[in-house]
Amino acid sequence: MAKRKDLVIGIVIAGSFLLLLLFLVVAMWGLYGGPEIGISGWGDKVAIIEVHGVISSSSDVIRQLKRYSQDRSVPSIVLHINSPGGLVAPAQEIYEEINKVRQKGKKVVASFSSVAASGGYYVACAADTIVSNPGTLTGSIGVIFEFPVMEKLFRKIGLEFEVVKSGELKDVGTYTRRMTDKERKLLQELINDTYEQFVDVLVEQRGIPREEVLRFADGRVFTGRKAQELGLVDVLGNLEDAIEIAGEMGGIEGRPSTIRERKRKITLFDVLTQKMDRWLSLDDGKFMPKLQYIYR
Repeated sequence: MAKRKDLVIGIVIAGSFLLLLLFLVVAMWGLYGGPEIGISGWGDKVAIIEVHGVISSSSDVIRQLKRYSQDRSVPSIVLHINSPGGLVAPAQEIYEEINKVRQKGKKVVASFSSVAASGGYYVACAADTIVSNPGTLTGSIGVIFEFPVMEKLFRKIGLEFEVVKSGELKDVGTYTRRMTDKERKLLQELINDTYEQFVDVLVEQRGIPREEVLRFADGRVFTGRKAQELGLVDVLGNLEDAIEIAGEMGGIEGRPSTIRERKRKITLFDVLTQKMDRWLSLDDGKFMPKLQYIYR
């Protein structure tokens, strides 16, 4: 009787262990396995890469661009853009990588969602074709450099900053005091240079004369329909239309299958880690001066 009881206990323990192992396998598959979702099937596919939210980093988008540029079953890529733009350098990095993808023979179509403005539009300029919804907010061609000034607040609480620097302009953009006239002039030159880089992209990629670009590239936003009239976008339509166009450009017959990366699920560990990073950092970048292609 005792042996039978021990056997039952052993079976229960083994079964529990197997269930736990199965649970862990399923959990890991959900987090890291199955990197692609969408319409499965054999043959060529259109890859979809999302450029959503403020552009603060280029690494994820560039990683996907490199991956699909090496995939022979992907002749075309759709960039689904829903972004007000963001930091200048990451937007330029994504733009350059799209150009490299096109040089390898891949076709790239940009599809605008609710917002594709400033840096979001800058990124799209590298695509072969731009598709926009009629009501998409786009444009906002320009540059902004901003930072908070807390000098009066610090005076009220009796907080002072001592700065030792190698040159007069070393701490330009600090939030501890107002900028000087010389600093403002320097930053304006910085803005003008970066703005000209944006204008150069429109002239080169969209074929719009510089004089015409300068008439509307003052930071204003447009609807997708108005943007088409100005030559900023090519076709009015949604993501499904962009997929159809990308399929045709890539030589795919019929309705193209699509492929995209599975989004990694956020775990409790991720949340705790992010909160810990914030607690340990007195200044996590919120007060840093930022040069941005962004729609406010």
